Amino acid sequence: MSDDKDSKTESPTAKKLTEAAEKGNVPFSREVTIFASTLAFYLFLVFFLPSSVSQLGETLKDLFEQPDQWRLENTQDLISLGVHLAWAAAAVLAPAMLLFIVFGIVSSISQNMPSLVLERIRPQASRLSPAKGFKRIYSLPGLIEFGKSVFKIVVVSIIMYFALRGEFFASLDAMFSDPQVILVKLDTITRKMVVVILLSTAVLSVIDFLWTRHHWFTELKMTKQEVKDEHKQSQGDPLVKSRQRSVARDRARRRMINNVPRATLVIANPTHYAVALRYVREENDAPIVVAKGQDLIALKIREIAEANAIPVFEDPPLARSMFAQVSVDSVIPPAFYKAVAELVHRVYATRSLKQRTR
Repeated sequence: MSDDKDSKTESPTAKKLTEAAEKGNVPFSREVTIFASTLAFYLFLVFFLPSSVSQLGETLKDLFEQPDQWRLENTQDLISLGVHLAWAAAAVLAPAMLLFIVFGIVSSISQNMPSLVLERIRPQASRLSPAKGFKRIYSLPGLIEFGKSVFKIVVVSIIMYFALRGEFFASLDAMFSDPQVILVKLDTITRKMVVVILLSTAVLSVIDFLWTRHHWFTELKMTKQEVKDEHKQSQGDPLVKSRQRSVARDRARRRMINNVPRATLVIANPTHYAVALRYVREENDAPIVVAKGQDLIALKIREIAEANAIPVFEDPPLARSMFAQVSVDSVIPPAFYKAVAELVHRVYATRSLKQRTR
């Protein structure tokens, strides 16, 4: 197993990263979510809780100081009182719930954009197997998560001890003072505790975020052979593609050779190059290259042209230039108009002379 991991030295390709994301295999740090929840609680504690508790305190004060305004003679009265207290408690908890939801969503989106992964919700028998569950819990990732949890508890406890040890005796003294003082002291201690947890989770979330992405990227690494196989799958087997290109060239060559009898004239460089042109006034404004070739193909074009009584003009510079610059089934460029026009004129003049002779 270690040999297999050692052989995975290549970075994952874009295709493998995309496939992993489609299966729901994306880097996700739970510590970032915990930090976001802690931050949401701290904001609630600082900005919302004092006013909310004050309003709840006024409600309870009215209830206890003026109990006669709440009659409890039947079930309806009891339900009415419960609804009133529930709305008062909801006013306190609603900002907290909203903050938790918003910060939870933001922490998730900041790591990966949400996507629907049906593979995650597909029923799997392995999830019901106690043996599989035992392996998941006591596997290396499970032990790493357990180690992180223990580390967090130890580190946060040590930091909190040093941060709050000076508050211990002050808290005991506050117990014998006015209730308002107890609440103020309790609020101060709670804020300190949350700040300690917030700073600790911030450091842990940064470390865990980087580690999670590094581990995820390492797990997706590929061997050289896997990279080659994927390249073959995406680009096709080189031998097969070479064969396909060869077949395509042969078909194009045969189609081109079959077009030679339609040519009006052929321009050749005695044996090395041949370019067959077709010009019919009713079809195009300029001559079109219907076939071209060199060496054996050039000789084949000349042979077919002579067999079909198509004039062949030997003009080496013109033949080489047109072979290099004009593709098959394309109109010749204006640079060749003059030279080709003279040859076309000679062809039509010869045809006209033969017709008059007949």
